[in-house]
Amino acid sequence: MKRLMLPLALYGLSILLIALAWWALGRPAPMPALAGDKVALPCLSYAPFRGEQSPLVGNVQIERGQIAEDLAHLATRTACIRTYGVNHGTHVVPELAKEAGLKVMLGIWLGADPASSRQQIDAATDLARRFPEVLSAVVVGNEVLLRGEMTPPALATALREVRAAVPAAVPVTYADVPEFWLRHPELANAVDFITIHLLPYWEDFPTPVAAAVAHAEASRQKIVAAFPGRQVFVGEIGWPSAGRMREGALPSRVNQARFFHEVMALAEREQFGVNLIEAFDQPWKRQREGTVGGYWGLFDAEQREAKFAWGQPVTNHPFWVWQAGLGVLLASLTFLAGAWSARASGGERGSAEAKGLAWLGVAAIATVSGTALGWAVEALWLESLGLAGWLRSAGWVAVAALAPLAGAASLLAGQGVPPLYRVLGRRVDRPRDGRVQATGLVLAVLLVWAIQTALMLVFDPRYVDFPFAGLIGGLMPFVILALMPHRGPQPYQGITQGGEAGGRTPGPLTGVSDAVAGTESRVGEGGAGSIMAPAETSNLSASGVAGSLLNKLPGGGTALRQAAVETESESEEASNCRGNSVPSQPAVESARLGAPASIRPPAEKTAAFILALAAVYVILAEGFANWQALGFSLALGVLALTLLRRRVEPD
Repeated sequence: MKRLMLPLALYGLSILLIALAWWALGRPAPMPALAGDKVALPCLSYAPFRGEQSPLVGNVQIERGQIAEDLAHLATRTACIRTYGVNHGTHVVPELAKEAGLKVMLGIWLGADPASSRQQIDAATDLARRFPEVLSAVVVGNEVLLRGEMTPPALATALREVRAAVPAAVPVTYADVPEFWLRHPELANAVDFITIHLLPYWEDFPTPVAAAVAHAEASRQKIVAAFPGRQVFVGEIGWPSAGRMREGALPSRVNQARFFHEVMALAEREQFGVNLIEAFDQPWKRQREGTVGGYWGLFDAEQREAKFAWGQPVTNHPFWVWQAGLGVLLASLTFLAGAWSARASGGERGSAEAKGLAWLGVAAIATVSGTALGWAVEALWLESLGLAGWLRSAGWVAVAALAPLAGAASLLAGQGVPPLYRVLGRRVDRPRDGRVQATGLVLAVLLVWAIQTALMLVFDPRYVDFPFAGLIGGLMPFVILALMPHRGPQPYQGITQGGEAGGRTPGPLTGVSDAVAGTESRVGEGGAGSIMAPAETSNLSASGVAGSLLNKLPGGGTALRQAAVETESESEEASNCRGNSVPSQPAVESARLGAPASIRPPAEKTAAFILALAAVYVILAEGFANWQALGFSLALGVLALTLLRRRVEPD
């Protein structure tokens, strides 16, 4: 019972730390006191697409009933909606909005295709004549100048055409970012009021949420000053609730709620019109804008539920209790894996100090990886798009979940991280201990995922997320294994001592190995160099002693060594002719000649070089204010350093 006290104490501490970490992460942040649930919200951008529905795939038509359901829901929260076109079934919006008691800013989608633009203009002007009492404005074009799909003169012509075709009571406007109004002030003569978009997250130099509303107001004031006496309407303003950071701009539920609260207070104080982007999350936007594009809504895409209550505290992790529970489960399994491995390796052997060090390592793995797993699962749900996206995210979760189990088992077995050439090589080269082989396989998957993501962030980073949680959770076991002492090399003991193992012909060194086998077997009950063995025996092995004996022969045993190599060569040729698998030459040389106890494999060195360069580039490109990029890059750097540590050949 005494020997269980330390593992149990560390297990309890690990669970406590995981629970405290998630309590802190899930703790609600207070919001300013507003009566937003009782007072109608300002105008909301509305697109009817749900789930897999997308305007980017064919001529999808949204059913009338679906739009009616959405408008009935929005009518309980706002008196106005803004649309962006009259295709994909949205031509019924004015009629259904009239039934729901909503006003509509009717959008006309202009683009590079003149025929499509013509259809939009004709349909919209017809709706304006049929429902003039419903329309609060007609928005002719949305950021068409920003996209470079139309020239300012062509846009001015379209604005004048629409102005002449719709009833005088229906105002006409164009919507774009402030920069293009300042570049083309002549367009103000073709509209009844100026509509600008203020999206601090998407600007070339993103603004953190703490200063975002003040920055947006400064941009609005520039337009007010540039067009004195003209009404300036904020046609889009918002903040995403999920996605990658851009410099210091962090998408989150708390930041989105804080931003909207401040915008509402500012609009009321300064008395200007505003349209919030947007009503519902739009998953289809993620195809063009990355994860963040799908999470600008005040209501989620699936349940159509509000993400926050106005004036009430908001949490970034509404399911933090479940995420903490998942972390506790992983921590429990990690300790169980360690206990099982210790028992399988002989639980009674080894010094108390060595055992304590091993269990401290298990506790560190369980705590860090257990905390990270819940975050990785959350990212799986938020960031996965398409089969490839789901597989990539699921891979990160799998690595974060399996690495702690394999790492704890290897740690308590006194083994380190095997070289990849052993893990992925021929059957005869692979580690005999299944725990070590499993650890190596998880490392291989981690490296593939890390290198792929790192290269994506180097060559096309704008819409790529930072899977920092999965990387940190998967990395932690390998960091601990790299720092811990572990068993020295005894590769292919059956080959060098048993002679016939693997179909090999006994070589000249077999007798030497046999001669020292007894010496090796008497060194420490925990096995030579094991974490459960005395430290002073860590470098003693059969192959090492054989090498020492050879060195004492005349000429350093050169003739005998040469004979060994030649005989081994002939033996290998014969085995290959018979179709038998033979061990890799580096491993055989290590076993036969008492080579250095550790190596630095070329595959790991190459991967470390790639990861280190990518880490530096990502930090420089994203900036130190982006803690997601910083955390991911530092984890890449630690992984690179871990790979560069010399490896001990596994048994």
